[in-house]
Amino acid sequence: MTISYTLKVANSRFGGFSKLLFRWKGSIYKLLYKEFIIFVVLYALLSLIYRRLLTEEQKRLYTKVAQYCNRSTDLIPMSFVLGFYVTLIVNRWWAQYTSIPLPDQLMCVISSNVHGKDERGRILRRTLIRYANLSAVLILRSVSTRVLKRFPTMDHVVEAGFMTQDECKKFESLHSDFNKYWIPCVWFTNLAAQARRDGRIRDDVALRLLMDELNLYRAKCSMLFHYDWISIPLVYTQVVTIAVYSFFAFCLIGRQFLEPLEPGQEGDLDMYVPLSTLLQFFFYAGWLKVAEQIINPFGEDDDDFETNKLIDRNLQVSLLSVDDMYQNLPPAVKDKYWNESTAQPPYTMATAAETLKPSFLGSTFDMRMCEDAEQSQPAEASPSLPRIQTPLLSRFFAAPSPAISIKNFGRGSRGHPHLRRPRADGSFPSPYPNRSEDPESVARIEEEEMEDEERRASEPTVPGSCPEGTWPPEVSETQRKDLPLIQVKAPSSDSIGAEPPESWKP
Repeated sequence: MTISYTLKVANSRFGGFSKLLFRWKGSIYKLLYKEFIIFVVLYALLSLIYRRLLTEEQKRLYTKVAQYCNRSTDLIPMSFVLGFYVTLIVNRWWAQYTSIPLPDQLMCVISSNVHGKDERGRILRRTLIRYANLSAVLILRSVSTRVLKRFPTMDHVVEAGFMTQDECKKFESLHSDFNKYWIPCVWFTNLAAQARRDGRIRDDVALRLLMDELNLYRAKCSMLFHYDWISIPLVYTQVVTIAVYSFFAFCLIGRQFLEPLEPGQEGDLDMYVPLSTLLQFFFYAGWLKVAEQIINPFGEDDDDFETNKLIDRNLQVSLLSVDDMYQNLPPAVKDKYWNESTAQPPYTMATAAETLKPSFLGSTFDMRMCEDAEQSQPAEASPSLPRIQTPLLSRFFAAPSPAISIKNFGRGSRGHPHLRRPRADGSFPSPYPNRSEDPESVARIEEEEMEDEERRASEPTVPGSCPEGTWPPEVSETQRKDLPLIQVKAPSSDSIGAEPPESWKP
């Protein structure tokens, strides 16, 4: 039976896996001990022959052969060959298990869509699910040695109650050179069509749902058959086996403790027992044994699938679902938390500590926001603002930098306390003298300046201020001749925080 140790490793603890090393059933020791004993015996025999029976000249020759064999072991890519092969085998092993047909979905559809509390309705439901289980038994008989030993002939299948004598005769009368596991599925479809005509299945939607679930069930049976038919190419299995056996054949000769060739030459430490070589054999040969065990999980190894138990479970559960549980419902009543807005199931004393743990609300939930109030203020998007480009792109395109918008570009002298000297014609120089000015941008800037001037002209004058183009009263006539006329305006709200380029500064 399948060896399960899931409960032993439910919690990680000190020496958790070490305790599993002392189990025998399903262990690597049970799989490998015969090969391991043969390898140790052969190694000891060669060691005795080398130490006791060979002459000095023969020892010198054997030493050269052993050194050659030891170098040859490096030419065999054991880790790559075995690793890829075992990975392929494990993926195939799990895919075969998921291909075993289970009637759980099908039995729920039958119970809910094939109606009738009378004897006829009960016969229909039980017969439909029995045909599905019969199909699974037939396919498992053809791939699993355990199931074949349990049902060696069709008479045993009839005796087990999966089919009747009449069904067996009809099954045997249909001659085919191929596996006939699909015949019960065809019986299922014909019986479902008859139930639809009789009104046991009330609409075509229910019939379609029933057929879809049957097709999924039959597809798993077919996939199981093809996994048994199409194996991993034999050449790959042979390559891996030859690689492992040849590797350790070289190790038998090349890993012996040898005497030095020259009289004064220092040799290796003679430990008699090649511990590292034995561990290497345990790892590599054990890896090959893992692939050997799970390449066909429908045998009788310790960790092969419990197909007979699955057959028993599927038949019992499916018949219970479509027969005893058909419209056998408990009364629908108010649940325990009917008047509570937040349902909180109780905890036992063993799990009371879990109530102290806060609920997970997201990895950024406890993140402290920036304390700078200015950066926390929401920013309103304006449709007149162009798309902001990164500083890297702004080197190649005549577009504003990320800190300066088109709107701020036109009112740079008003938006910042920094001043610019006007030209002779009264205009201000471009902040980017090396770039060609965009006519559309210039027109937009001039339009915005005109709108601002009209807005300021309509606003009342604040006491103590001076209009544009005039000097303050405290500036004398002499100072007015020496200083050029400049315009100083209050910064606008949308230009606060923007740093002007160096070329704007006087």
